[in-house]
Amino acid sequence: MVPSLLLLLTGLFRATEPAPRCETGQETLGQCQAAQKAKCVDISLSSCTDVTYTQTMYPNFLDQKSREVIEYSSEYILISVLHNLLQGECNPDLRLLGCSVLAPQCEKDKVIKPCRHVCENLKKNCLSAFDAIDMAWPYFLDCDRFFAGEEEGCFDPLAKLRGEVAVEEDLPSDFPATFIQFKHHSYSQMVSTLKKTASRCSHIATTYSIGRSFEGKDLFVIEFSTKPGHHELLKPEFKYIGNMHGNEVVGKELLIYLAQYLCSEYLLGNPRIQTLINNTRIHLLPSLNPDGYELAAEEGAGYNGWVIGRQTAQNLDLNRNFPDLTSEAYRRAGIRGARLDHIPIPQSYWWGKVAPETKAVMKWMRSIPFVLSASLHGGELVVTYPYDYSRHPMEEKEFSPTPDEKMFKMLAKAYADAHPVISDRSEHRCGGNFVKRGGIINGAEWYSFTGGMADFNYLHTNCFEVTVEVGCEKFPLEEELFTIWHENRDALLNYMEMVHRGIKGIVSDKFGNPIKNARISVRGIQHDITTAADGDYWRLLPPGTYIVTAQAMGYTKVMKRVTLPIKMKRAGRVDFVLRPIEIWPNKLLRRPMEDMYDQYDPLELFDPHTQHAQAQGGSQQVREKPWWWSYFSSLDLHKPLWLLKQH
Repeated sequence: MVPSLLLLLTGLFRATEPAPRCETGQETLGQCQAAQKAKCVDISLSSCTDVTYTQTMYPNFLDQKSREVIEYSSEYILISVLHNLLQGECNPDLRLLGCSVLAPQCEKDKVIKPCRHVCENLKKNCLSAFDAIDMAWPYFLDCDRFFAGEEEGCFDPLAKLRGEVAVEEDLPSDFPATFIQFKHHSYSQMVSTLKKTASRCSHIATTYSIGRSFEGKDLFVIEFSTKPGHHELLKPEFKYIGNMHGNEVVGKELLIYLAQYLCSEYLLGNPRIQTLINNTRIHLLPSLNPDGYELAAEEGAGYNGWVIGRQTAQNLDLNRNFPDLTSEAYRRAGIRGARLDHIPIPQSYWWGKVAPETKAVMKWMRSIPFVLSASLHGGELVVTYPYDYSRHPMEEKEFSPTPDEKMFKMLAKAYADAHPVISDRSEHRCGGNFVKRGGIINGAEWYSFTGGMADFNYLHTNCFEVTVEVGCEKFPLEEELFTIWHENRDALLNYMEMVHRGIKGIVSDKFGNPIKNARISVRGIQHDITTAADGDYWRLLPPGTYIVTAQAMGYTKVMKRVTLPIKMKRAGRVDFVLRPIEIWPNKLLRRPMEDMYDQYDPLELFDPHTQHAQAQGGSQQVREKPWWWSYFSSLDLHKPLWLLKQH
C-alpha cells in the first residue's frame, strides 16, 4: 500500500509541475508551454492594503507565485504580527517595508524595487527592538538583496509616513546632549533606549539581564560605574527597581529618564554626577513586571484602573511573593543572641507558587553585595520603610520598626525632603495625609502586608530598601511626565548619595588576605551585616558614636569605637585585622542556626534566563524557543527558523 501511495503522490507532483518553457518552434508539440508575460494585478493582501500603490505582480521577489501562497507564508504572518511582537515600535514602518518585498510596486507591467536607503535607515533604528525579544533580523528584509539604489530607480515604501514615522530617529546634531524624550516607552522601546544610552556612555555604562519574565521578556538593567560589569573594592552597590506592579508605570519612566540623564550629565562634566558614578556602582531596573505593563498599556494612559496589569502573567502580586522572613524575625527577637539578619529562606516557601521574576531578583540580590535600594511604586505620594508587616498579624496598622529605625527614617527623609511636592506642607494635595509625618511612614503603620520585597532585602541580605510612592496617578498622561521627572530628579540623586553614609572598610587577616562573610556588629543594633568576597563591607549608620565589632569563624573579635559627625556625608573608613585562634570555644563549634535551613536551596539551582512560560512540559527543543514562537504554531513545515538567532 505504501508504494502505491508514493506512486500516487509522485504522479500528483508531476501533474502539478509546470511544463518546461518552449524553445522556438516547439509550441505545437504539447511538450512545453509558451512563456506568459506577468502583468500588474490589484493588491488583495489584507495587511498591505494601506501601501502607497495599488498594484503588484506575481511571483514576488521571494518567488511566491500567488496571493494564496503569500498569505500562508511565515514571512506574511510575521509582518502581520510584528506590531504585537514589538509592542508597536517601528510599526507600521516594518510592515510596509515587508509589503514592499512580498507585494512589490508594479507600474506598466514592471516591478519596481523599494529603496535600499529606506531599508538601511529602518534597520539601524529597529534592530535593537528585535534584539530585545531575541529575534533575528528577517532575511527578506535584507537591504542588499531585495532593495535597490536610487540610481537604479526605486520607490520609498514609507513616503506616506513622513512626518508621522514611529521610528526613534537619531536626534539632530544641534540638540543638547541632555535632551530626553518624555514619553511612555513600550518594552522594546525601553530596551532600545537603555542600549543606546549604554552605547553612548560605553566607558561608564553597560546593560545586562537578571533573568526573564514568565512570558520570556528579559528583565533589563542598565549599570553605571567606572568599571562596568565588575565589583570594585570599597565601592558601594546601589539599585533602583521600577514597575514592580505593571500598571504603576511612573517609576519605570523615571528610571529610563534617569539613565539618560546620568549618561548626558557625566559627559557634560557635571561634578555631582561624575562624583556619584566615580564612587558608586549604580544598577537601574526600570521594569520588573514587563508582562503586567503590557496589559496596563492596552488600557492606555489616563484611563488605567487600579487592578489591570498590576500582577504578573501568572496573576501574582510580586510585592506579596517574597518569603515572609518578618514573622521569623519577630519570633527570634525574644531569643537572646539570635540574629535578625541573613535569615534563610524556609523550605515551606518553595511549596507555593514563586514567580520567575521574584526568583530572578532574589538571585540578583545574592550575586551583588547591594548596600542601598529603593522600589518605585505609584498610587500615593509618600516614602515608606520597613517593616511592612505588623508585629501582630491581626493589626492592619501598627508601627513596627526594625533595629535600624533611625537609619531608615533618615533614608526616607532624604528622598522626601528633596521632593518639592512631598515636602510641601499643604494637606490638600496628593499625599496630603502624610504631611504631619514629613512625607514618610513606617510601612506596617500605613497598612500591613506580608511577602514584601523591602523586608526581604533587609532580613536576607545586607541591603536597606525603602518604597517610594511617586504619585497618585498610576499611569499618567504623557504631558505630565516632564513635570513628574523634574519633581523627582533631585530626590532620586539625593537618595543615591545616601549609600555613602555610615562606615566602610576591609576585614582581613594579619597577612592582608580578605575574610569573606565576616560579621560586622554594632552595639545596640540587633542587625549585623557581612563582608563581601573581597573582604569589604559597608554599614549604613546615622551620625553618632558606636562600638563596632568584626568577627569571623576561627578568628578573634576586634572592637573599635567610631564617631560619625552630623555634617559628615562620606562613609568613614574603618578596617579590621583579625587574628586566628588556635582553639575554638565550644560555642563556635556549634552549627549556626542559619545552616539548618539551606541544606537544599532551590534558588541556587534556578536559571533566571530560562523560558518559564513554556517550561511546563514538552521537549527541550520547545522550551528553548523564544516566547514569540507560538505565533507561528500553525505552520507545520515552514516555520521561520531564520528568525532564531542560534539557527
